[in-house]
Amino acid sequence: MPKPIGSYSTSDLSRKSGDIIAEALRRPVTITQRNKPRLVLLNIEDYERLMKRSDRRTAGTIETMPDELFAEFENAVEAYAGEEEAGR
Repeated sequence: MPKPIGSYSTSDLSRKSGDIIAEALRRPVTITQRNKPRLVLLNIEDYERLMKRSDRRTAGTIETMPDELFAEFENAVEAYAGEEEAGR
């Protein structure tokens, strides 16, 4: 089965690193190991664009929640509870 364009094995990476890097500057390149995709090489501009678009959410607790956000959360819960009681 032929390799897809832009896909190289880890052994190719050690033998043809210059060619692979040159291609990765033009478009993302997949590096496979035992015929499974393991890595992607891409130019810095593409990487930075992906990082800017990535999700920056983090998990937290009520204790670490800013006061303003906690108040907003508390109001939303109270409003929801009020709607539930009005619907009964």
